[in-house]
Amino acid sequence: MDRRALHAALVEARIPGGYYRIEGVHEPVPTPPDFLLVRRSGDGGWETGAFERGTYELIARHPDEATACAHLLSLLV
Repeated sequence: MDRRALHAALVEARIPGGYYRIEGVHEPVPTPPDFLLVRRSGDGGWETGAFERGTYELIARHPDEATACAHLLSLLV
């Protein structure tokens, strides 16, 4: 699963768009106060995390996009 397939799965599951951010695919505006996210890390891997009260918190690091997307999907459905 890539980021676009993840977004399609979340839309199909009727997860509100303000609950998540998918780097480069779904970046809600205005930025919600709290959400889960998937993004590239600085070392070439991928991260899932949360944004709460103005602070990003890392949940997990992943070796590839597919693993990170599957993790975010499992957190939201």
